[in-house]
Amino acid sequence: MGTENPNRPNFPARPAVTPFAAQQSATPFLSSGSVVGSEAPPFRPVSTASSQFSTPPFSAGSEGPAFRPPPTSRSNELVRPPPPSASYGPPSSGFQHFPSPQMPSTGQLPPPRTSFTGQPVVPMQTRPPPGHVSLPSQPQPPSVPMGSPPQSIKTGQPNMNIPLSADQHFLPSRPNAQASSPPMGPSYATPRGTFQSAFPGYANMQPNSVAQAPTMQPSSFPLQQGNYGPPAPSTPFLSQQRGYTPGPPMSTPSGLYTGTQMQQHGIAPPLANSQGLAEDFSSLSLGSVPGSFDAGVDVAALPRPLGGDVEPKTFAEMYPMNCSSRFLRLTTSGIPNSQSLASRWHLPVGAVVCPLAETPAGEEVPVVNFATTGIIRCRRCRTYVNPYVTFTDHGRKWRCNICSLLNDVPSDYFAHLDASGIRVDMDQRPELTKGSVEFIAPAEYMVRPPMPPLYFFLIDVSASAVQSGMLEVMSQTIKSCLDDLPGYPRTQIGFITYDSTIHFYNMKSSLMQPQMMVVSDLDDIFIPLPDDLLVNLSESRSVVEAFLDSLPSMFQNNMNVESAFGPALKAAFMVMSQLGGKLLIFQNTLPSFGVGRLRLRGDDIRVYGTDKEHILRLPEDPFYKQMAADFTKHQIAVNVYAFSDKYTDIASLGSLAKYTGGQVYYYPNFQSSIHKDKLRHELARDLTRETAWEAVMRIRCGKGVRFTTYHGNFMLRSTDLIALPAVDCDKAYAAQLSLEETLLTTQTVYFQVALLYTSSSGERRIRVHTAAAPVVADLGEMYRLADTGAIISLFSRLAIEKTSSSKLEDARNAVQLRIVKALREYRNLYAVQHRLTGRMIYPESLKYLPLYGLALNKSTPLRGGYADAQLDERCAAAYTMMALPVKKLLKLLYPNLVRVDDSLVKTEEFDISKRLPLTIGSLDTRGLYIFDDGFRFVVWFGRAISPDIAQNLLGEDFALDYSKVSLSQRDNEMSRKVMKILNKYRESDPSYFQLCHLVRQGEQPREGFFLLTNLVEDQVGGSSGYADWMLQLFRQIQQNA
Repeated sequence: MGTENPNRPNFPARPAVTPFAAQQSATPFLSSGSVVGSEAPPFRPVSTASSQFSTPPFSAGSEGPAFRPPPTSRSNELVRPPPPSASYGPPSSGFQHFPSPQMPSTGQLPPPRTSFTGQPVVPMQTRPPPGHVSLPSQPQPPSVPMGSPPQSIKTGQPNMNIPLSADQHFLPSRPNAQASSPPMGPSYATPRGTFQSAFPGYANMQPNSVAQAPTMQPSSFPLQQGNYGPPAPSTPFLSQQRGYTPGPPMSTPSGLYTGTQMQQHGIAPPLANSQGLAEDFSSLSLGSVPGSFDAGVDVAALPRPLGGDVEPKTFAEMYPMNCSSRFLRLTTSGIPNSQSLASRWHLPVGAVVCPLAETPAGEEVPVVNFATTGIIRCRRCRTYVNPYVTFTDHGRKWRCNICSLLNDVPSDYFAHLDASGIRVDMDQRPELTKGSVEFIAPAEYMVRPPMPPLYFFLIDVSASAVQSGMLEVMSQTIKSCLDDLPGYPRTQIGFITYDSTIHFYNMKSSLMQPQMMVVSDLDDIFIPLPDDLLVNLSESRSVVEAFLDSLPSMFQNNMNVESAFGPALKAAFMVMSQLGGKLLIFQNTLPSFGVGRLRLRGDDIRVYGTDKEHILRLPEDPFYKQMAADFTKHQIAVNVYAFSDKYTDIASLGSLAKYTGGQVYYYPNFQSSIHKDKLRHELARDLTRETAWEAVMRIRCGKGVRFTTYHGNFMLRSTDLIALPAVDCDKAYAAQLSLEETLLTTQTVYFQVALLYTSSSGERRIRVHTAAAPVVADLGEMYRLADTGAIISLFSRLAIEKTSSSKLEDARNAVQLRIVKALREYRNLYAVQHRLTGRMIYPESLKYLPLYGLALNKSTPLRGGYADAQLDERCAAAYTMMALPVKKLLKLLYPNLVRVDDSLVKTEEFDISKRLPLTIGSLDTRGLYIFDDGFRFVVWFGRAISPDIAQNLLGEDFALDYSKVSLSQRDNEMSRKVMKILNKYRESDPSYFQLCHLVRQGEQPREGFFLLTNLVEDQVGGSSGYADWMLQLFRQIQQNA
């Protein structure tokens, strides 16, 4: 049981508990950075070849990690109700704070449940009597077959109850290393087939499985938020805000406390010395009567983030002067006070930083100009003055909150202190009251004059680029944005086009029309007229507009299918290297001429599941990584727009964006008639959003802790200096924290993010975000202050990096294993006192972690195998997810699903917050639904939807093939309402444009590709459903619990 730790935190908190002793894990996720090219010393990129997730010692044996493709002859009767004899567990209980209903006994008839078609289904529920809660040691046969049999009842299932030592799970990846431990149940465990699926990644579901939960091991999942009902402990206690009072007897019929008895933090068991565990937790009953054949799973009771991202409020209240969480989020706001405590946390300790996040009106970051005083910084650690520094000696000295050094206050900055030691001019000093501030930097912060905003366009004009319509849409969009490019009148612009030759354009302001110069010698690139290829936009505006008007027609009859992309890239570098700027690449063809040409290595099914699988996801030619290092050194950021309908090796091209702080936009099968709005919006945002140029970023933190690994799209210039040629509000970066000292002696740790950059107006600025976090000696407090969004954001980057050095299955297993180890450690805090047999418990702060972990494993970069995502699509999604801010990433992992047909026929305003669980059971055949993951809309029309709705929205096209129908505003109220809803979603996050895809129920393969495979709670193509996933986690948590 341990004893109470005397090291009490100095911040408002409930009583802490001494954590149980646990085995210490080896340090997970070792990171290294590779040296790139001749510029090795100043640049150390984050290596894609180096694993950030170390390989868990599990091999899948005969059960490979691929999705199971569906049979080719598949029934379309997707909405047939299940037979009334099916039994799948209790009715939905949800998260409620009122008394739990009496559960039906084994012999009772259960209440009806509504199926997908709206018809009642009769489920059966078995509830164990108190004190008889257990999990059967052997699998019990299910009562009804449910599509793909879950791995948990396969013959030859590996033993899940063999304990593993903690330090075995994250050994560094070694090629050809054989795992010595038995496999854990991977989230994708189906026999590998060498055949294609009937359509890409579609669910392998039986006709009657639509409205049913996956067949599971005998268990049930009743769940109450914040409630805890162990079988029969001798001394139940009721948790109050700061104390415990006796609870009701455990002979309550349901075995659970009522919601009215639950106060703010749920039930927590007492310690031997009467001190309570200061923790909120929820519990999940996984017990059924021994010998029962009931596979009771109340899927509706499982926790779901239907309200979107949930940020911990306690932290913000504790430190009101911290910067906003939109700029900096910690994975846990309770910093462990020792290395041993950190090793028991098992989840990443770190932060996600979005330094230029957009702010709502009225919350803009204040700008401070110290003028002749100079910026006030600590002379030792170089920390910027912030709200957490303290002034002493009558205001003549200030103490650094990071390193505790006493610094002199410059005479120009001096102010007297009041009786409480606070400066009398505090309210006039935003840098002393605000967690985020922007300083105007003086000349000593410049190594050269501030650069002008510079946009350079490298455009593929081969036959496929012209035929797809990309050239025309791109030209029109750039022309429409010329007035809105930041930095007027200093903005510079230039163009190069290429096919098998390279075309330069002289845009000198004295010309009426641009002059085109063709260079065909690709081995020895030279720059004709180097002074006139980059021009000032305001001076050469008419020439630039004439060029953009003539560009599509200039190449309209081009039959050249080759691409000299590598030589063109070198030419663009030669033009831009003097100033830096942003290079926008429009690539439609696999590079085939000159340096950097790539072969059609494609996606080889034979490689999946082998040690060579990850090579497909790495750049083939080191030319691109070397070019990226050169670009970064010369302050050039690269954004890649890829359009091809064939393989274009995004893994190689995307590395240009990865190491220069850019991003990848991927438009597979681009056709201007379909995709023009998406390209127009995203290109316009890229060109017009406020951008920070020639930037560097450093994160400082207090004594005893430091950031050791960094994850995202950038290049490391030194161990902790991140080089960012261009930054904007849509980019986020993650970092992992480690303790340098065995034991922290401070009560608070401070973090300060500093971004030094050039604004588009030509000012050198420093944006500074400061935050404080308490040091805790209690593992339970770390869990209470955890931030699921930040944890998953860091997890996703680690997992994606692991796919560049390991198999997809290894990356998925590593995510699952970290969640299991964390929840097992948490269970150890509680289970001993209360004999929590057959019950899964987890902290309230992490109740969505298992679901987000499942969604991450089903995301495009990690899911399945060969048949489940095209290689280019997988790589493009990985590059995108590495840069996404927290809220955007969580929406991509667990998208919005809303029903809109009810509001179309009524007069009330549509509430976009009414989200539905991502399961096929949420879809009514009579309904109209919108699925929104932040990157696309899927509008799903039920088979029995009212013809009036379909006709009002689609006009005469409502009976056609929906792949040929587009949704546009028509002259009726319903159509206006739907378009208003879509526009409201788009306005809530303008970073990407959601293109609208229409899907009719049963229309294959469209329905499966666009919607069904993205319902992350369902069992699809061999992957686990939500209930099955929870059971897997529970069984692994039980090992050594």
